[in-house]
Amino acid sequence: MAKRDYYEVLGVERSASKDELKKAYRRLALQNHPDKNPGNKEAEERFKEASEAYEVLSDDQKKAAYDQFGFAGVEGMGGQHDYSSTFRGFEDIFGGGDFGSIFDSIFGGGFSGGRRSSGGGPGGARQGSNLRYDIEISFKDAIFGTKVEIQYSRNEPCPACKGSGAAGGSGKKTCPTCQGAGQVRQSAGFFSMASTCPTCGGEGSIIEHPCKECGGSGNQKKRQKIMVTIPAGVENGKRVVIPRQGDAGSNGGPMGDLYVFIRVKPHEHFERQDYDLYCAVPISITQAALGAEIHVSTLDSKTIKVKVPPGIQNGKMLRIPGEGVPSGGRRGNLYIKLMIQIPAKLSKRGKELLEELSKVEGENESPRPIPLSELAG
Repeated sequence: MAKRDYYEVLGVERSASKDELKKAYRRLALQNHPDKNPGNKEAEERFKEASEAYEVLSDDQKKAAYDQFGFAGVEGMGGQHDYSSTFRGFEDIFGGGDFGSIFDSIFGGGFSGGRRSSGGGPGGARQGSNLRYDIEISFKDAIFGTKVEIQYSRNEPCPACKGSGAAGGSGKKTCPTCQGAGQVRQSAGFFSMASTCPTCGGEGSIIEHPCKECGGSGNQKKRQKIMVTIPAGVENGKRVVIPRQGDAGSNGGPMGDLYVFIRVKPHEHFERQDYDLYCAVPISITQAALGAEIHVSTLDSKTIKVKVPPGIQNGKMLRIPGEGVPSGGRRGNLYIKLMIQIPAKLSKRGKELLEELSKVEGENESPRPIPLSELAG
């Protein structure tokens, strides 16, 4: 099923207050709770969808990331979450305050954490968490592409136990509390909930002799250095996804992904709109009146000749094809805005020539306002 916008899921506006979010979620949770709709997969999916939407939108940091970047902004931000804080006030729905166990049982241990299970049961292989890395690049590198070396930390399989978490190949044994099911059943109030086993954490097995190197987690934090290719034409706020460069999976599961978010520094002389570049170039009064051929430096440090037609007006644009942003083997346009500079000081001879020109051409001493439409462009 295609992922829906979180605001749409809860049926609220983007400006909704926390109280409005809470009321919307309570209504949907009561309607679609799995224990009130046994065997109804559609209701269960709606319940999961609403819970995920509320978990993100009720958290100020996640909400800000989602509002700016969409789903990509909250990928991998789940981690160790304080469910008791997020879902406090819903005890009547969930029959108690052990929200971590409740949501781990409903979402298979991967609720909003960027982890996906591929084993289908307790102890199954799970993909590692996705990671986020933010970089800042120059305007020129964003236009023409570049390669950037980054360093970050990620979880990798412990070399001592090869990711098993058990010392000396001792392995695991069936959990005595849940007998390998990974869940225990609890009755509380109106509902009977299957929650994650507190002894094995939903794995269905326990490690008798944990590895001393990793403490039984099977993973160790390691610094990673990789080269990231930034494609030509990338825009500010976009991301590059590097597959299998996130955290290590558990129980032999695959690595997560690395999301590299890009911030583009503004340029001193150039601006961008879609695939076109814009800059402003000064010209003199005489160049504007008589026309001229000027030399303009482009973003990629080339010098091009530009013909200024005689009689050009201040602020007019000249279009230079093929000097804009690369896209699909082609490039957009470069637009040059001509700014006529009035000299602050004139030489004696220059003043004489302008006075002579004024007498020859005449001056309009009663100018009328120019239509705004003539000033466009």
